[in-house]
Amino acid sequence: MMAPRRMPELLCPAGTMEALKTALHFGADAVYGAMKRFGLRAFAGNFDEAQLREAVALCHARGKKFYLTMNVFPFDDQMDDFVDAARTAAQIGVDAAIVADLGAIVTLRREVPQLPIHVSTQASTVNAAAVNHYRELGCQRVILARETSLERIGKLIQSTPGMEIETFVHGASCMAYSGRCLLSAALNGRSGNQGECSQPCRWQYAVMEQKRPGEYLPVSEDENGTYIFSAKDLNLMPLLPDLASAGVASLKIEGRMKTEYYVATVTGAYRRALSLLAEGEDAFRAALPSLMAELNCASHRDSDTGFLLGAPQNPGGAEGFHQDREFIARVMEDTSTGKSAALMLKNRFYAGDELELMTSSGIVPVKAVPFLREKTGETLDTLGIAGEIIRMDLPCAVKEGDLVRGQVRNHRR
Repeated sequence: MMAPRRMPELLCPAGTMEALKTALHFGADAVYGAMKRFGLRAFAGNFDEAQLREAVALCHARGKKFYLTMNVFPFDDQMDDFVDAARTAAQIGVDAAIVADLGAIVTLRREVPQLPIHVSTQASTVNAAAVNHYRELGCQRVILARETSLERIGKLIQSTPGMEIETFVHGASCMAYSGRCLLSAALNGRSGNQGECSQPCRWQYAVMEQKRPGEYLPVSEDENGTYIFSAKDLNLMPLLPDLASAGVASLKIEGRMKTEYYVATVTGAYRRALSLLAEGEDAFRAALPSLMAELNCASHRDSDTGFLLGAPQNPGGAEGFHQDREFIARVMEDTSTGKSAALMLKNRFYAGDELELMTSSGIVPVKAVPFLREKTGETLDTLGIAGEIIRMDLPCAVKEGDLVRGQVRNHRR
């Protein structure tokens, strides 16, 4: 194995301002998010113009980057608004726009030349000729199609020196080629290529014979149903050394529709993994079992390595989502050791529970004790009202943005 080049950028999802702050707190080098239009996650929180200014300012104040997803496929009657939005983004100072459509790329290079362009995975780029063409158009980075194998990624990078190559490493995967799917548009009029996908690939399906209406036959046996289109989640944690050695510039985590707890868990795990890998591959390999266990603490579906090592596994999804830990509370302010910490409650817990404090430097075990309900001044052993502020003594210093998690009571394990 070749010695790793410089460590790749860790690029994390920011579907909301809370998720953005969480990603930065837990070690993202860069985040990606959308404005209210022109991104392929129309039902994420996304950012209006004022929020985008705040988001970019937060990133730049920490020496981090903000990439704006503008990866819809705009029709002619949308292009003027698309360009206007890009001009606004450039003025605000986003570090790049992520664009999929070839016409949109050409138009933005002409009309907003100061705005760096990253070619979206939706462009389905799988070969060096395409990457070099995008370079000629003035693009800085290409996010490869998820169908590209590790061997092909390495050879492609060698054939495109100086061009940044990004690849997804974690999160949900689409059953269609690079997400170019028409199921949602055909079944309920919500186009995935316009950011409105309703994920019909996750629905249950059966077969009905024409002369036997109403008799639904399972495609395969499973007590939970049949999910013949549903791809497994992607998890490339074990292959980080190979991706770094191949020269991948940026490792991307999917999840702009996911919670801040998901973002914290996955970002923290990959940040620690890359830090260990920078020390040496032996350190990374020794910690790999615990890193994989950490990823299981957030809500996830069964995973595989996608196309990186060959064909992905059979469709999955009938087993649904599961997680090993539950989001309990968010720390609202910095507090020194021995002081009562202000926590915004997310899920019920009980005094005596074994909890875990999620910090930017790792996971710290803590035991829950009776706490003060700030609203009423009561001392309680439990409370189940999300959004309430409580104060609880913790044995260590905490920082605003740290999270508390515990045993799963409200979600499927």
